[in-house]
Amino acid sequence: HPAMSTLNLSGSHPAFFILVGIPGMEKSHTWISIPVCMMYSAALLGNSVLLVTIVKERSLHEPMYIFLCMLASCDLLLSTATVPKTLSVLWSLSTQISFSGCLAQMFSIYFVFVAESAILVAMAFDRYIAICNPLRYTAILTRSVMGKVGVVALIRSFCIMFPAIFLLKRLPYCGHNVMPHTYCEHIGVARLACADISVNIWYGVAAGFLSAGLDAISIAISYVLIFRCLWGLPSPRASPKALHTCGSHLCVIAMFYTPAFFSFLAHRFGQHVPRHVLISLANFYVVVPPMLNPIVYGVRTRQIREHVAHLL
Repeated sequence: HPAMSTLNLSGSHPAFFILVGIPGMEKSHTWISIPVCMMYSAALLGNSVLLVTIVKERSLHEPMYIFLCMLASCDLLLSTATVPKTLSVLWSLSTQISFSGCLAQMFSIYFVFVAESAILVAMAFDRYIAICNPLRYTAILTRSVMGKVGVVALIRSFCIMFPAIFLLKRLPYCGHNVMPHTYCEHIGVARLACADISVNIWYGVAAGFLSAGLDAISIAISYVLIFRCLWGLPSPRASPKALHTCGSHLCVIAMFYTPAFFSFLAHRFGQHVPRHVLISLANFYVVVPPMLNPIVYGVRTRQIREHVAHLL
């Protein structure tokens, strides 16, 4: 009977999950919350200043800075989707999150993550054209191309992450609702189910490869082409400025992908990594890159430094 089966399904979902925080480190939660709170504040401030500076300064309306704007927006969304709830868990203000709230949080985190990964690919492509084809730079990276890149990044994120909601909804949870984490994450939620979750695990692996995996490969190819292009030139045609921004971009890429891949692999295959190490990493992962990105670009890019000083 269809009515019975829907009743059954909704009955197998817990009304809410209880987020434990960092298992085994409950006594230190207040201490852990201090750096998290400080880094989150720094991320909010840094990215907001970066956004305002780029939006207000007409001279910064170039492709590279527009991509940087997109990156800053993603960083703000990524940390804001997780940190406020994490802090309320660490301060024991509210450790509950509703089932649908949990799925919404999980979707937001991965959606922004996949979009940010796509923006880093666009930035690598931007550097490639600036260095290897500087004369056609403005002709290739027009406003409409930039807009399309943004739209494609969002559509791809949505298509990759939307099925994860249904994969979690179809699982029975048999009343298990205590989650050893500070926020909702796909495999973390799936592990609470009292059913086989191999589909979720393989979907996670496939989604990770199709987004961050392919993106990292694309970025690597871009940089191989950039370096080949530089070595092939009799006289350095590319401006030192373009090369200098490559350094900032590579820093940001390293900060974005290294912890992501480590956390991704450890969650699926690292049975020997202690839980509190994984959860602590997952927390720093959503605040450290958003805090450092504006600093890397702000400190390394003279135009941004000057305009920020002017703004302040």
